[in-house]
Amino acid sequence: MEKSKIYDRDFKVNAVKLALEKNRFKAAKELGIPTTNIYRWQSELQKFGIDSFCRGGHFRNPEQKRLAVLKMTLTKKLQKVERQVEIYKSARKYILQGKPMIFYFIENNLDKYSICGMCEVLGIIPSTYYRWRDNVLSPRQLKTLLLEKEITSIFYEYKERYGNIKISTELLSRGVKLSPPQVTFYMRKLGLISKLSSRRKSSSSSPFIPYNPCVFPNILNRQFKVEEPSQVWVSDIASIETENGLSYLTIIMDLFDRKIIGWNLSTGLTIKETSMPAWEMAVLNREPKKGLIFHSDRSPQYANKLFMHKLNSYKDIKRSMSRSGNHLDNALAGNFLISLKSKLVDLNMLLTKKQMEEKIFEYFENSH
Repeated sequence: MEKSKIYDRDFKVNAVKLALEKNRFKAAKELGIPTTNIYRWQSELQKFGIDSFCRGGHFRNPEQKRLAVLKMTLTKKLQKVERQVEIYKSARKYILQGKPMIFYFIENNLDKYSICGMCEVLGIIPSTYYRWRDNVLSPRQLKTLLLEKEITSIFYEYKERYGNIKISTELLSRGVKLSPPQVTFYMRKLGLISKLSSRRKSSSSSPFIPYNPCVFPNILNRQFKVEEPSQVWVSDIASIETENGLSYLTIIMDLFDRKIIGWNLSTGLTIKETSMPAWEMAVLNREPKKGLIFHSDRSPQYANKLFMHKLNSYKDIKRSMSRSGNHLDNALAGNFLISLKSKLVDLNMLLTKKQMEEKIFEYFENSH
């Protein structure tokens, strides 16, 4: 049997360097040695550094081995701490905004850090992140939400005078094909009744149409002056144009001091991108009191079982929603968004979503 070859220290070090310059397989082929040798030499060099490959008259004693292992362990710990500090510095502005914003930070930095590393620093269990990531709406559900938003927008844009046929025609002009019967289905679901409809006239005496168990009457009744924090919170959503396309800003305002206590900027209109993360930030920034009134419009981001159950998990929160077609019922939140958009939008250039998010964050931080 052929004896195994013996390579001196310089040969091993040079072989490892060559493998780093090219790759392990090319280096092994060029030097005429097995790739397993290079793999073993790389491991030893990484583990023991200058004390590697010590043979014949220069054997490593037990103390040298112990110090080399200790050095390697401390180096790895130092690298881990430095990486954790870097993650924390990058994520600190998101930490106080609640879990949804932390999840978005993780999602946007997967190319820089490991999921486990980010979760450890941010106090998130990896399984919680995966559950959030996987719990997204299907394309069909997302399409439904976008259609509902578009129909609602057209309905109010034309002063509540358009019925199913005219809305269907307007949608077609915008590149969306939806038949009048399909529009009727969505209008009934959203509680939208044309002013010219006989159904509207016969129902005009009723201040509240219970078309949906998740829709609530307007108990706020435009009483916008409150004396204490967490008596009334109002919420609304507005679209903002960015370089990446339309983004949607959801806000929650406390009427006591008109402060924005919760917000979220998203590229979609799903519940988990709009009302839910804004609410979670709001309760993190300001504790809801018993009897708190939460007022919004009747859009599907608020009139849904998921959000209703979320608010019901808090004690004695009262729901209030604007009457169909009455924008003044939520005037303060709506006017704030209009004013904010005029300050954020740069007529000379479009910002990216990330830049817009940073600009909004700075605006809210400096406004109060």
